[in-house]
Amino acid sequence: MHARAAAKFVRIASGFQSEIMIHLGNREVNGKSIMGIMMLSAGKGTEINIITIGPDENEAMSSLEDLIINKFGEPE
Repeated sequence: MHARAAAKFVRIASGFQSEIMIHLGNREVNGKSIMGIMMLSAGKGTEINIITIGPDENEAMSSLEDLIINKFGEPE
């Protein structure tokens, strides 16, 4: 995930109380940490797993899914 996409992900994730984790293979990073996300080096088409745990977990997951489905608001 490039820096602009990672920043958008973190901006949305940080708006929620829930813990947000991203899994890629055997690695796990905090979804509210731009450095953590950048260190995953998840390129276009890479499958990641997002875990949300907390009082607003459903809303957090829905918002992050929308961001990804809409390709981070980036042109193709």
